[in-house]
Amino acid sequence: MRRDIWARALLALLTVITAAGLALAIQALERTRKLQLRTLEALRKLEQQPPPVAARKETSGGIANAEFFVPGATPGGRLRECIAGEPPNLNPLICNEATSSALYSLCMSTLAERSWEHPDGEFLPLMAEKWHISPDRLSYRIWLRRGIMWNDYTDPVTGEAVPAREVTAEDFKFFVEVLRDPVVNCAPLRSYYQDLDSLEVVNSHEFVVRWKRPFYGSLSATLGMSPLPRHYFHNYPGKFDGKRFNDDHRRNAFIVGCGPYRLERWERSRRIVLRRNDAYFGIAAGAAPAIESRIFEVIQLPNTRFQALAARRLDQLNLTAEQWVRQREAPVFKSGAFRRFKTPALAYSYIGWNQKSPLFRDKRVRQALTMLVDRERIIRDIMHGLAIPIKGPFPPASRYSDPDLRPLPYDPARAKKLLAEAGWRDTDGDGILDKDGRKFSFTMLQVANHPTQTRMFPLLKESFGAAGIEMKIQSLEWSVYLERLEKRAYDACSLGWTTSFDPDPYQVWHSQGIAPPGSNHIGYANAELDKLIEELRATFDMERRIAVARRIEKVIHEDQPYTFLYAPYSLTAVSARFGNVRIFPGGPEPMIYVERSAAP
Repeated sequence: MRRDIWARALLALLTVITAAGLALAIQALERTRKLQLRTLEALRKLEQQPPPVAARKETSGGIANAEFFVPGATPGGRLRECIAGEPPNLNPLICNEATSSALYSLCMSTLAERSWEHPDGEFLPLMAEKWHISPDRLSYRIWLRRGIMWNDYTDPVTGEAVPAREVTAEDFKFFVEVLRDPVVNCAPLRSYYQDLDSLEVVNSHEFVVRWKRPFYGSLSATLGMSPLPRHYFHNYPGKFDGKRFNDDHRRNAFIVGCGPYRLERWERSRRIVLRRNDAYFGIAAGAAPAIESRIFEVIQLPNTRFQALAARRLDQLNLTAEQWVRQREAPVFKSGAFRRFKTPALAYSYIGWNQKSPLFRDKRVRQALTMLVDRERIIRDIMHGLAIPIKGPFPPASRYSDPDLRPLPYDPARAKKLLAEAGWRDTDGDGILDKDGRKFSFTMLQVANHPTQTRMFPLLKESFGAAGIEMKIQSLEWSVYLERLEKRAYDACSLGWTTSFDPDPYQVWHSQGIAPPGSNHIGYANAELDKLIEELRATFDMERRIAVARRIEKVIHEDQPYTFLYAPYSLTAVSARFGNVRIFPGGPEPMIYVERSAAP
């Protein structure tokens, strides 16, 4: 699924903090795609253009972003990238992880897509030939293109050869049915469709999506919708079984799609290989990738990833800040074999304080912890200046972010006073604060071999220790880390979120997301914030939306459930073997690359 609703909904629980310290989609699946913006001010100017509220009321025509592809490019070549860890599965409805979403987005398509160059602009057609939006924004009538085909495949369970078949309106209805099944583990995505009333099939290529009440995000949720292959997931008699959908590990390790690429093979612990889909409907419109295969190598360690790049075993790599600075004179760059690209990333990193722990329930404690984090030093010494300090969940250049609200300062003296006000004192002289017989000692989860966390956490440990707080560090492999998050079995963690030009804070910040597998994994609940988030969702007037969003930002800033760290830069190295490399508002878009030997 290609990026409006999926990029927001399927989280991108980011760990493996790349480039600017946060592995957007676990390193090298960084799905960013948009215009060459060299400064944050340029991004600000782009974002401040007011977006249309209802996009097109009626539209038809070509295919979104076709103008960025090379006309007549001969298919061929391969693009070798890497991932730092494998996803649990490749079904993004039940896999709350970014790599799965990124791979799925290459193999699937959506009804429509925004311009890569102007991602806050109107939607443009993909699978939908045209659509009509009712004046009250409660009804979306969709006309589906004819001749869009599901991949043929060999069933991973039965071994049966299944021929290609046409995508119909029933496949979109099936998506909605699965999404709304309470047994299916898709709470993060479901939150974007909670006000969906129905999807009515008119005929095989026409359907109507109805919403219960006005919802600002209904445009993205509707036009960003992907179909789901009923013949693949419900190929048995009787009613659909949500538990079977969750637990069908062999089918969930495969993708039956209708997008520009198709899954060729998954070699466990080694690589995932995608092959160009020669039946992709975008080919006729000149909007299909020329690169024949996309190979994602599993390489866990940052230094090993760079060595693979230097040895030309990778064609693209999101660099860490350390690599960007230290390796700028490396032969691989000085020779011109690779080019480097730096753009602001629509993402941020944070420390999350689990509200289940009595240590973190008092907001004065959370404020104190933030004041003990020297973000300027982290950005200077670890990120090499390739990040921007932040104060909340909205991008620094966002219209929603209040320019007059400042991040809490690094202030150990004030932090100690706040801790004392909250009742934390060293009553036994052992150097660790205590309260009601409990020591202020907690464990921070760390992703094993994480390039940023391994350097940042010792600084935090030292700073907290000077204030009488004991911080322990527990290093975990990514899969185990995810399990701990899902079970809420941790004290504190450091992760990152991708965001968008027009974000919806419901998924991460509303109290409905507290129960697993929701995205509010820290268990933060604030009644005022819930009401504000709900109001924002129902508000279409941009001036009012900005006012409500800034109040949301202020409430979160006051409570400090996260210690917001920084918004990074996306730092990417791309082989000079590829032409038509363009930078959009999040980085290069590999979909349009052409290997020079394959150019027309």
